[in-house]
Amino acid sequence: MSLLAQLARAEFSNEISEASAPIAEGVPEVALVRLQALLNNNLPETEWRAVVEKLAEAQIAAKQPDNTLVLLADTRVRELPWAKFWRAQAFAALHRWGEALPLYEQLANDKGSPFRSPAMFGAAEMLRALGRRDEALKKFTLLIHDKDWATRSQLRATELYIETGDAAGARRLLEEMQPTSVAERRERRVLRGRLELIQRRHERAIGIFQGLLRRPEGAAHSALIAAVFGVAEAQVQLKTPEIADDVVEQFIDRHPADPDLPLLFARLDELYRAEHKPSRNELERWVRSPEQPRRTFARWYLARFEIRAGRRERARQLFTDLRHTGVKSQAIAPALIEFAQFEVEDKHFDEAIAILNDARSSHPTPSLLTRIDFLSAQAQYLARRFGRASADFQQIARSGSPCAQFIHDFPKSPRVSEALVSLAELAFHASPPRLEEARKYLTRAAESPTAAAAERGDYLNIWVEESSGGNEAKVIELAKRFLEQHGTSPFAPEVRMKLAELYYRRQDFANAQTQFELIAQQTADNSLGEKALFFAAESAMSSMGEHSLDRAIVLFDQVVRQNGALRWAARNEQAVIERKLGKPKDALALYDEVLKSDAGPSEKREALCGKGDIFFEMGTTDPNNYQRAIEIYDQLASDKDEPIHWRDQALFKKGLCLEKKSERANALATFYKILEEDGRPDRQRELFWYYKAGFNAARLLEEDSKWESAAAIYEKLTAAGGSRSEEAKARLTNLRLEHFLWTD
Repeated sequence: MSLLAQLARAEFSNEISEASAPIAEGVPEVALVRLQALLNNNLPETEWRAVVEKLAEAQIAAKQPDNTLVLLADTRVRELPWAKFWRAQAFAALHRWGEALPLYEQLANDKGSPFRSPAMFGAAEMLRALGRRDEALKKFTLLIHDKDWATRSQLRATELYIETGDAAGARRLLEEMQPTSVAERRERRVLRGRLELIQRRHERAIGIFQGLLRRPEGAAHSALIAAVFGVAEAQVQLKTPEIADDVVEQFIDRHPADPDLPLLFARLDELYRAEHKPSRNELERWVRSPEQPRRTFARWYLARFEIRAGRRERARQLFTDLRHTGVKSQAIAPALIEFAQFEVEDKHFDEAIAILNDARSSHPTPSLLTRIDFLSAQAQYLARRFGRASADFQQIARSGSPCAQFIHDFPKSPRVSEALVSLAELAFHASPPRLEEARKYLTRAAESPTAAAAERGDYLNIWVEESSGGNEAKVIELAKRFLEQHGTSPFAPEVRMKLAELYYRRQDFANAQTQFELIAQQTADNSLGEKALFFAAESAMSSMGEHSLDRAIVLFDQVVRQNGALRWAARNEQAVIERKLGKPKDALALYDEVLKSDAGPSEKREALCGKGDIFFEMGTTDPNNYQRAIEIYDQLASDKDEPIHWRDQALFKKGLCLEKKSERANALATFYKILEEDGRPDRQRELFWYYKAGFNAARLLEEDSKWESAAAIYEKLTAAGGSRSEEAKARLTNLRLEHFLWTD
């Protein structure tokens, strides 16, 4: 009998191993079916628990955390260590950080638990997600001596140092870590790029990111996406968003079925919003191209583009095409919700409800399903079907949403205000934000708030009001009131920074300067303090007040003395002020100091360009200075690896110098060199200086009556497809009409 029992246990163990094998093979959905079939048998409790443990693991791997929480709610397993671990994993997958953390910490505190190290890592990740960075860093540090978790912990700790602006801490860990896998080495490379980025070494960061994108073998997909976003962020900081969007567009173009298309298109949309005249060319091309799911996402974001441009009928057609596409995915559910909201705004309530029903069939996440239900009930209400709307709203109130359930069961609890603020935050962070809904929750929360709710609610109110695009004066008043009432809040520096930015945007430079200086005094020991001091100087520099430029020089000098990442940028700004004050020799001395220092390439290029500009300006009194400027611009343009906007700027300014020297032919050749080399495959497109050079080249040709050649230049500018293409097209048309240049 004993032998038979052993054989039976061995046989069952083999069954579990066979059923769960697909988890390790990357197809947990198969394991789900097999394990569920085993669970449906009338198993002894010991075997039942063994199957439940593997089933929970399979559910997490198959991204079904809600099912895991239901499965492990059973009292027979709920308090077992492995059940606590998988419940924590499920909460983490649902972004319920606060509920996952205590479970991870219980396991991490048990020195004999096999889950101790992964639980400690999980606890650190939860602390990081909750914004408790110092605590997270301590836990990652504890794992650095665990050989199985050392590198992963060092990578995460490095990310934290980068997020907090601690360049020295990040550099130390990057030098200490010894990654063994290719994926870990690639991730370390991404972090090195991010480190260069926070130190404003933009070209070095771009080189690291682009190197990884050129040789991606062995890199985790998340590292490649981080590299794409890193290049884009560097270009944004260099104030070239048109190059930033090119980087994302090129990646999407090469990977039409990339699993992170939702993130890539969302970032691309942010870049388009930041540009004065973004181009829709790539979105239009992808809409016409059959590759999926890129075509579906292109329709979605082109519809957004058209809504911002006021072309609602075109947007409706794009949304309609998207709705009828064959792609059915959770990622498309937000697009259908946006389409439904669009129809609600146009009072097409029945159509909106039908679209929301389609969205339900795309298997949306629970949070999206709540939005679908709420918007559907709202559409019923606006359609004056009050009975149906009332029933739908009541069903939402009885739903499993944590905030809705809390408010329903404990309507008089003092913590209801905190739940209402949480609902307001969910509405505000939705895509697109539901600002009116957020306002309503904040109004209710303000009726009898706890101290925590009052602080969070007042903080959120600032961003809700700003996002509505309304009265900036009201946003300023809200920010001032927050600082008066919650001066010691951890949100205070961020609010004061927003207040300073608003003053700066309104050209109220005196108040902006005051706020920036206050931030600098209160956060002197971190990168935020340095940044605030720098912008206080920028505010003084822009002010019309007496002695404001002198004050700006003093503030920039304080930035330099802090010896931080902005010190050489501050020196360059001081040089600009000296130029404004008519002191070109003092400005040249400051630029020379930067050029002889350990400043990054971008600061040195700015200094070199500024030095050339001074000699150009001095050319009116001494024509020999034009040649001095040319030599400097040649030096700036000579580095073939430098960003194209610096090279093109240098060549353009060299052309202006040559024109001043009456060397028109050489000036024309210099301007044309920018047009000629713009199409090189190893160069990114840059249109600002491209257009300036092109229009100047065409002007020189027109002045010499070279009509056909001028027309050829305008054709190039028209074909570039940028913000001045229409201007070039109009000039080309006029030139052809005036000089009879039309051909067959």
